[in-house]
Amino acid sequence: MQLCSVGKKYPFTKQQFSTLKDFWALRNVSLHVYQGEILGIIGRNGAGKTTLLNIMAKVLFPTEGEVFSNGRVLGLFNLGVGFQDELTGRGNIFLNGSLLGATKKEIEDKFNSIVEFSELGDFINMPLGTYSQGMRLRLGFSIVVNLEFDVLVIDEVLAVGDVLFQNKCFERLMDFKREGKTLVITNQSLDLMERLCDRIILLDHGKALFHGDVVEAINRYRLLLNTEKFFVGRAPS
Repeated sequence: MQLCSVGKKYPFTKQQFSTLKDFWALRNVSLHVYQGEILGIIGRNGAGKTTLLNIMAKVLFPTEGEVFSNGRVLGLFNLGVGFQDELTGRGNIFLNGSLLGATKKEIEDKFNSIVEFSELGDFINMPLGTYSQGMRLRLGFSIVVNLEFDVLVIDEVLAVGDVLFQNKCFERLMDFKREGKTLVITNQSLDLMERLCDRIILLDHGKALFHGDVVEAINRYRLLLNTEKFFVGRAPS
């Protein structure tokens, strides 16, 4: 995957905010995602991370620049988007899988793996409306990570279920890393990012401040956070 000078603008109409200019969530971002690598994206809230991931997953279109990609790009954003409470877990696997671009045959082939990973057991035949939030999240995560993909884009969704299941999700991502899968991920846990990623991009105010070595990117981000605390946290004398 390649992004060339990508920008994303959210325009304000005069009726909404007469004194505000258009807001650029991203400006002039260029990068490569190489086959078999895990690319991390870090930055403060509002830095443009989610917008960038949505453009990579073709959920959003850039205002400027170009995106080139080959194969199926799956986005792991809001787990369970498109779920229907009146359908069983089984029915929602087929519904959600089809929304993600999988064929019926692919879903049938992956069905047992999805159910096994989710640990839902007999609940898979119960209406989704009877599920707890944790069960819904587990099902959503299990569907995505068991489908075929060329690039998997993950936005802050690893806090799924209890601690044991969260560890299981992390191990699945480590399996992807060992298998040479291609992932793009953002997460607030810098320790997790350091363990998973091969390269990291640091975003701030929609611009790429740095991309390259994982440790250097994280150190630069920590310096950015410490600088922010210094200016925001101290009262003027």
